[in-house]
Amino acid sequence: MPKFTLEGEISRQYRRFNAVETKLTVRLLPPAVGDDSDAITHFQGSVTDLFDYALGNCDDSDMIGLTIRNEVNMLDKAIGISFRGKDQIFEEVIWSVFNKVAQSNARYNAIYKLIVVVHSVKMPVGFGRIAVKSKGRPLAVMAHLKYSIIEVKVETNRLAHALIIAIVPLTNDSNYKSYRQGFQILPVVQHLL
Repeated sequence: MPKFTLEGEISRQYRRFNAVETKLTVRLLPPAVGDDSDAITHFQGSVTDLFDYALGNCDDSDMIGLTIRNEVNMLDKAIGISFRGKDQIFEEVIWSVFNKVAQSNARYNAIYKLIVVVHSVKMPVGFGRIAVKSKGRPLAVMAHLKYSIIEVKVETNRLAHALIIAIVPLTNDSNYKSYRQGFQILPVVQHLL
């Protein structure tokens, strides 16, 4: 059961910079009646659940920057966690930032609505492009486009077919194109065998 309520979520994508900004409006829930945990443990669990939700759509290689501020009290400065890899944002980092804010600003109140802004930047791969799963064109397409690539599709005597197709251009045989396409080659292969 989540320890916060989500009251609003807005995402904005910046394609030119390969970045996404997600703005969450949340309210941390008080401990349930009959909950034996103390307030600090409940607050830590609430914030951990909130960050797990906020960073759920980010990859481990993304650079993440976070800001948290009260919706009600705009005079307070926002809590900020500088840009770092998602794998480098863990509970100790979050709690050290909260601890510094709690020591320097006694008025900061997490009971009000909080606005959490998550900036995530996908790091470029190669020459600024996102990695593509495909590594080029399929062999059938390349065999059709490139004159130097020949695909032998027979099931039996494949080596004999390949040898005939390789020898024919050297002998200036006019049937080279039909041999490449698999026509009229069977008698020549039988003669070679």
